[in-house]
Amino acid sequence: MELRVAACQILTYPEPARSADKVTAWMEKAARDDVAVVAFPEACLCGYPSDPDYWKQADPAEFDSCEQRVMAAAADLDLAVILGTVHWEEGGILFNSLLVIDRDGAAKGRYAKTHLAENWPSPGRRLPLYEVAGVPSSFIICHDVRYPELVRLPAIAGARICYFCSNESGLLQEHKLSAYRAMPIARATENSIYLVMANAPANPKDVGASSQSHGNSKIVHPDGNVMAEAGHFEEGLIAANLDMDAATGAMAWRSVEDTTVLQQWLRDGSELVDRSGE
Repeated sequence: MELRVAACQILTYPEPARSADKVTAWMEKAARDDVAVVAFPEACLCGYPSDPDYWKQADPAEFDSCEQRVMAAAADLDLAVILGTVHWEEGGILFNSLLVIDRDGAAKGRYAKTHLAENWPSPGRRLPLYEVAGVPSSFIICHDVRYPELVRLPAIAGARICYFCSNESGLLQEHKLSAYRAMPIARATENSIYLVMANAPANPKDVGASSQSHGNSKIVHPDGNVMAEAGHFEEGLIAANLDMDAATGAMAWRSVEDTTVLQQWLRDGSELVDRSGE
């Protein structure tokens, strides 16, 4: 099976409706390139606002309406979408999350960021495995990439692509940039799966802003080679054709097949993966 996927590296806005306009426009470009799945950056439906007062005024109904627009566009375009957004649960609890939309426009479910580097959301409590465009897939957001088990455990459970959506570390934090390039590559090759990273670009008009990112969205082969990579500043799509036979999950499986001190721990951990969305 071959699957064409893309990462969309764009800047968006605090206004969800304005951001949804931009997201759907880029979805149309992805569809014209025969892409089956496109991933967008972390919290791209609201431009990853750094002002804590933003969340006191945010309207859950507005986010829901904009998500419905993206779902309708996905159905029209026959395009699966991994959308960086937020959502609220009972009691007004806010999560930094990904909405996973399949090619028919149906929401498969959400992944909420597990390990937080920001103080406005609550941590997620699930590791879901969703079938996206026919391929079992897992998900991480930004700071999550520093915790290998968030990719390893779903890979043991059958994930063959990890979608990594982020808005991380601006260009003025040079001491982090080598690590942020290395970690997505490591997560792919140490599990023998593909990794699709959609990061927000650096903003040349405000490089020092607290919410700045650094671009370098990438698609990584299970052998660790980078198949496509964006630059620091530009907005755009990077795409690649994935030969799914190459995503064996062999290194993830070896961790539970080899008789080691961690064998049972990893087996038990893989049972935490929620496979109800397959």
